[in-house]
Amino acid sequence: MNGYFQLICDTSKTFLRVYAPVDGGMAVSMNEIAEYLNSRDIPYDSSALSSLAGGGDKEVVINYVTCRDVQESYKLIIGKDKMNAIARFYPPSRNGNELSKQEFIADLSFKGVQYGVQEEEIDRFFNRKNYCEDYIVAVGKPPRHGSDAHIEYYFNTDLSARPTLKEDGSVDFFNLNTISHCHEGDVLAKLFPEDPGDVGYNVQGEKIKPRDVKKGKLKYGRNIAISEDKLSITSEVNGHVTLVDDKVFVSDILTVENVDSSTGNIEYDGNVQVNGNVCANFSVKAKGNVEVSGVVEGALVEAGGDIIIAKGMNGMGKGVLNAKGNVVAKFLENSTVTALGYVSSESILHSTVYAGDEITVSGKRGFITGGRVCATNCVTVKTLGSSMGADTIVEVGADPTVKVRIQNLQWDIANATRVVKSVTPLIEAAKQKRAKGIKVTPEQLQYVKSLVTLSKVKEKEINDKADEMEQLQESIGIFTNAKVVVTDIVFPGTKISIGDVSMVVHNEMKYCKFIKLDGDVKMTAI
Repeated sequence: MNGYFQLICDTSKTFLRVYAPVDGGMAVSMNEIAEYLNSRDIPYDSSALSSLAGGGDKEVVINYVTCRDVQESYKLIIGKDKMNAIARFYPPSRNGNELSKQEFIADLSFKGVQYGVQEEEIDRFFNRKNYCEDYIVAVGKPPRHGSDAHIEYYFNTDLSARPTLKEDGSVDFFNLNTISHCHEGDVLAKLFPEDPGDVGYNVQGEKIKPRDVKKGKLKYGRNIAISEDKLSITSEVNGHVTLVDDKVFVSDILTVENVDSSTGNIEYDGNVQVNGNVCANFSVKAKGNVEVSGVVEGALVEAGGDIIIAKGMNGMGKGVLNAKGNVVAKFLENSTVTALGYVSSESILHSTVYAGDEITVSGKRGFITGGRVCATNCVTVKTLGSSMGADTIVEVGADPTVKVRIQNLQWDIANATRVVKSVTPLIEAAKQKRAKGIKVTPEQLQYVKSLVTLSKVKEKEINDKADEMEQLQESIGIFTNAKVVVTDIVFPGTKISIGDVSMVVHNEMKYCKFIKLDGDVKMTAI
């Protein structure tokens, strides 16, 4: 039990008695005594109060003034977060009145403590009164924070899935693992609603709201049914399921034998299966995947998902493949290829290839010869370059689309600069005429004003595009693990760029890896 103090009121003076702690309790603080006396306007002799320090039972006269008896009381301490209230009780003077439990609880309410009153703790005091000790007499209820809604998808949403490889390293086009098949009645996704949580209260009865949570909604396209409770979706047809921008699509496949004059150009919302060839000068545009069992000639193929060409592409210098997913082809020749995912082939010849992830060229041939290949993370190839000296450029460590954008910005800035340089002499000449007092016609004045406006527009364009280009250039080289891996041979003359640095291979090398190290492109063993 803690030590405590008690007033003894006489007709001509006031005593203060201090009781020593027992059973390891804490001695009463002189500061607490002083605070108690000051709060009740009871005068006291500071030197007499100081003589009480040091422990033990003591009694001293603190003033020679008539003192009225003091009722049993307490000090209420409410935490800063208002989540608890602590009462510290003080005894009445020797002949003072005691405080009842009912009076205490009523006084708590009067002081604003409305919630979480701890009657057991209050009873603990009133059953056995220990003064100058903290009693937690009220406890708030913290809010229960809920959770955001979330959706579980029951199909493959990983766009980086790799095709199956045969023992010789070539792609098995019959087991590509890149399309998620679905059947009528299949559950495609379930929505688990948000949990809003529960409101909390502080000891003053004020509400404490839980944090905001995000609601969810199943987004879907055609050929999909939603349950009555809006919590699950199922396929209405046999087909393929894809996830694009958090929206589920199911489409049955458009199958054609060839894309030629018998079909014309194809534009389709779902997946397209071409059992034969895509002929030159035709186009195939699909929001899903495009699979071609034959070859693609000098044609345009665009896909919202993957492009798969079993027998490869001879682009004839005009063939283009654009995929928001991956590109898998037996070979790529004289083509321009862009994939936001990866590119997988057995050979790339005199082509421009961009991949948002990586480029893998393997199999029996496994070569990249001529042209330019760019990937964000990695290029893996068996044979790189050519003994005949064909210009071959390999770039990794930067998003290829960023580099293309930088090139476009450089062209735009150069063109705008030429315009500014061409109109500046005309504007200066007009200023000189005006300074000399030479009159100009209204038409000439209007023409000069248009030149000034054009110059300002182009100067702003130059500044804005220069700022954008600077930001993009800073992003180049942030992919520190980018690399070029050659599993057989790399020929001299091949240029390798990693981020913002590059090198030209001068000597034939085998079984090597190119990485960025200490600000340069370095060759290391695999």
